[in-house]
Amino acid sequence: MPTEGSSIVEIHQDEVLTGEAVALDVQPLSFFLRALGVLIDMLLGVAVLVLFSFALSWLGGAGLLDAAVAPILTIVVVVTVTVILPTAVETASGGRSLGKLAVGGRIVRSDGGGTGFRHAFIRALVGVFELWFTLGAVAALCGAFTPRSQRLGDLLAGTYSERTRTPRLPDPSFEVPPGLENWAAVADVARLPDRLARRIAQFLVSAPRLDPAARLRSAASLAGEAAPFVSPAPAVDPDTFLRGVAAVRRQRELRAISLETDRAAKLTAPVAAPPRGFPTR
Repeated sequence: MPTEGSSIVEIHQDEVLTGEAVALDVQPLSFFLRALGVLIDMLLGVAVLVLFSFALSWLGGAGLLDAAVAPILTIVVVVTVTVILPTAVETASGGRSLGKLAVGGRIVRSDGGGTGFRHAFIRALVGVFELWFTLGAVAALCGAFTPRSQRLGDLLAGTYSERTRTPRLPDPSFEVPPGLENWAAVADVARLPDRLARRIAQFLVSAPRLDPAARLRSAASLAGEAAPFVSPAPAVDPDTFLRGVAAVRRQRELRAISLETDRAAKLTAPVAAPPRGFPTR
């Protein structure tokens, strides 16, 4: 139960909370992309097993391999392909494999941090059952009913697949709308919550491509959330209001960054030496 002076932070489904209590807005890899990446990795493993069987048959036919050694080599290769190789690749590459590189994914911890040997080993070991023994049926069922498309190995290891190829939004360059210049000079626009500011920026970038009715609804909703941080509120439509708020916040934050940079430069500037002959103590 929250005590006096404490606050409750709402963590949404598309956010993860780090150990420093920082909410990260991340995008997990979709179910179908995860399935495609796993299929690529499994096909590569099957290719290795096929090549080994051909080599084993050739060596056995040529009389270069003892019949008692063949089963032992088969077990070693199977364990290597299904457990050792995936563990080594994910540990060395920081959660990536050829399949994950192809689909733009990376295995990370549930708090968004990087994975290590323990996570990769658990995933590979459980993958022997849910991927190889059941041909991916258990992994598909588990991934279909988890919010981040996590398979059984991810749930046990505390990991999920993060999307690394997110589309980059163009840099917003919002200007104060015509008619709001006087308001922008005197308006008190407080710092918006990061999530709300990000949603407003995304809306203003995509607004020209939205359906007029959907654009109006989104603008009205965002303007209602931003209104408590603005005083006085201009008597304009929600779309113009959002563009004015975004422009004012951007200008003032740039000005604050510039002043902070100048102040830091002055503090770190070298002090000129006194002229020769000037008395010092």
